[in-house]
Amino acid sequence: MSRKNLDLEIPLYVVKKIEEAGAEYAETRLHTREEIGCILKNGQLEPAIVTYSHGLGVRALFNGTLVFSATNIVNRENAKKLIEETLKKGKTASNLTKNKVKFSRERRLKKKWSALEHQKLVDKSFEDLTKVLRELDNIVLEEKDYIPMRFLELEISVEKKLFTNSQGTYIEGYVPRLYIGGFLTGLKESKSVQKVIEFGGSGGWELITKLNVFEEIRKQVQVIKEILEKGQKTVAGVYDIITGPEVTGIMVHESIGHPFEADRILGREGAQAGESYLKPTDLGRQIGSEEANISDDPTIPGSYGFYLYDDEGVPARKRKLVVNGIVNELLHNRATAREFKTKSNGAARSNKFDREPIVRMANTYVEPGDYTFDELIKDVKRGVLVNSFMEWNIDDIRWNQRYVGHESYLIENGEIKYPLINPVIEVTTERLWSSLDARGKEIQFWAATCGKGDPMQGVPVWAGGPYLRFRNLEVKTR
Repeated sequence: MSRKNLDLEIPLYVVKKIEEAGAEYAETRLHTREEIGCILKNGQLEPAIVTYSHGLGVRALFNGTLVFSATNIVNRENAKKLIEETLKKGKTASNLTKNKVKFSRERRLKKKWSALEHQKLVDKSFEDLTKVLRELDNIVLEEKDYIPMRFLELEISVEKKLFTNSQGTYIEGYVPRLYIGGFLTGLKESKSVQKVIEFGGSGGWELITKLNVFEEIRKQVQVIKEILEKGQKTVAGVYDIITGPEVTGIMVHESIGHPFEADRILGREGAQAGESYLKPTDLGRQIGSEEANISDDPTIPGSYGFYLYDDEGVPARKRKLVVNGIVNELLHNRATAREFKTKSNGAARSNKFDREPIVRMANTYVEPGDYTFDELIKDVKRGVLVNSFMEWNIDDIRWNQRYVGHESYLIENGEIKYPLINPVIEVTTERLWSSLDARGKEIQFWAATCGKGDPMQGVPVWAGGPYLRFRNLEVKTR
């Protein structure tokens, strides 16, 4: 039997046998992930990154109890052992579980989907990856007197999934991704600056050009130089704040995206990644001004968090989390959707075959508005432009938060003056989004790996938005 036929035959066999044994529901996910990467540390090539995972994850419902099993040996003999293990777990756990799990009703589907890839990543060698890193390193070296330490990484990955369940759904998915990240550390006399850099998307080698990596690295190098040469101490006080897309992205990811995950609201993540300031009854709650319009959309072509069907076989779609400042929609899988008496909106994701799908973000952002950048600046008498961030912190219910600026500037009477050193914004979620009064026209994204779960699952995401203007926020200094 060919490998392709085997990949199809084993998942269907497992689902059929578990269902025949009395399960209310069964699903399998054959999940393969291949990664190769290169690292340059201060110009020296580090050992290559090579990872490969392939296996079968199984979930089943027995008398309202959801159980999960997995194996990295996908053949008929081991499939029988996996079935036995799953049935044993179901029988044992169903006698102990008080809170019964039910899934929302979803359509049966048969689909095959993939991210658009022009120049295949699997055709690229370590030499190709290293060449790009060397070119990036040379850009940094143009200002070696200011940036003596640098760490650069380039990683390409290919992810394949085959999902099937006892309700007749069968979906195949394929996503190639490219990621470039690292740290740049600037030093000059008594000043020091460090910047995390991250670029990523789904697609092929053409992403190197689409993401403007070389241009963006050159900009970051010049920003570090300017901060070290001209940066002045931030004077604490109340300012209007304009955030760049990078800062907009981290704010919306942390203070809206995570607390809108329905499993957090129900308490499941309480001992792992935290809970939420929202309650199950908070749909319709005012959380910000009318300018607060926030979405999460996995279907954006080329995005780092791209997918068209989630890991429960549900079609992905744009989720309008906040509309005109009002809590409009949460992120759901099938179990939380049933709890909230709604439909899943395709937010179940898993990063490996041996991790269960849980509620996750994909590409979370603030919707664009009507203002140009110059118009946002012009109407500020005393303000701070925080174009990028150095660090951030937020509490476990995602209410109290702190953002430390990296590339930041004083604004006086509608003009950008000089760079500031590490202005600090400390604010609550409701205060932050209620003070938003204007949004820029152009939206930008940056890549990240979002962590959640136990064992930890890091999944690729985009975060971003336009330039935003917030009125009368307190700014502190480090």
